[in-house]
Amino acid sequence: MITYPQIDPVIFSIGPLAVRWYGMMYLLGFGGAYGWMNYLARRRQSPVSAEELSDMVYYGVFGVILGGRLGYVLFYNAAYYLDHPLQIFAVWQGGMSFHGGLIGVVAALLLFVHRRKKPVLEIGDLAAAAAPIGLFFGRLGNFINAELWGRTTDVPWAMVFPGAGPLPRHPSQLYEAFLEGVILFILLWLANSRKAARGTLMFLFFIGYGTARLLVEFVREPDAQIGFLAGHLTMGQLLSMPMILVGVLGLFWVQRQGSNHAEQR
Repeated sequence: MITYPQIDPVIFSIGPLAVRWYGMMYLLGFGGAYGWMNYLARRRQSPVSAEELSDMVYYGVFGVILGGRLGYVLFYNAAYYLDHPLQIFAVWQGGMSFHGGLIGVVAALLLFVHRRKKPVLEIGDLAAAAAPIGLFFGRLGNFINAELWGRTTDVPWAMVFPGAGPLPRHPSQLYEAFLEGVILFILLWLANSRKAARGTLMFLFFIGYGTARLLVEFVREPDAQIGFLAGHLTMGQLLSMPMILVGVLGLFWVQRQGSNHAEQR
């Protein structure tokens, strides 16, 4: 068993103002994603300028925060927030849903595409390629907050998390940081290096994230207020399955479009 590192969630405070690691992870994630998208846009000779990428990130940030919080409220704890509506705004306490954030980002970027008249698949690819960076830092934030821990286990690297009882548990936040962050980033980087057709990175992201989340949920403790659904499945697994389906169908469509264009040439 490994001792959980006790990390103060507050980096520093000045009077009533507290700078927290959770918020810092979001800033690092957004900053890293913006830098990587700039790099990819130049390599891909993208029709999206640096200034437009900056605006795109603003749209994405708004979509992540609004969609992520509303997704958590609706998918994971609707009854509590109906009784405590002001707590919806307490984002510093945690409680963000990736799937809600994804819906928010998709909606925000579609608005960006409509207003700026940019190719939707190119925008989707750039956002998807950079998303693992944000996910990596976000999961580290979950770990520092000692939230979203795993189920009890006797593996040598198990940890006892504060607030999770005396039994050692899977550090599922670190599993997700590795799979959704590091591995998915490498997968998308390799696909981009092979000059895949537009839309490939976006749909690969759907498949990759959905699969990683589906697997990790088998060792992640389900939310206490929900428990298991549809037998032994969790809410995270039920929300990830449609992602995988959309990714597979979208990838098939992209490859078919590429084949049709090749035949026409």
